[in-house]
Amino acid sequence: MPTQVKPMAIKLQQQDRERLQKLGEAKKRSAHWLAKEAISQFLDREEAAERFRQETVGRWEEYCHTGRSVPHDAVMKWLESWGSENETEAPKCG
Repeated sequence: MPTQVKPMAIKLQQQDRERLQKLGEAKKRSAHWLAKEAISQFLDREEAAERFRQETVGRWEEYCHTGRSVPHDAVMKWLESWGSENETEAPKCG
């Protein structure tokens, strides 16, 4: 089933409209295409940031509930082993 496309009007300051037009000419794309692409990339970035924030809150809540964590020294020792002949496994949560 094709995605329904609905028009949406946005108001831009004249300066931004001109910048968009100029960039579109340089890239051989329409200002409309550039605006759609910018909005899409913004949404992707902001949704990823929100997922990360939610995961972080979830991890913090789990830590507060269980008290389980990995000591800083253990993580640093593991990271320092990366790329060496004696690379170790990730430390376990305790």
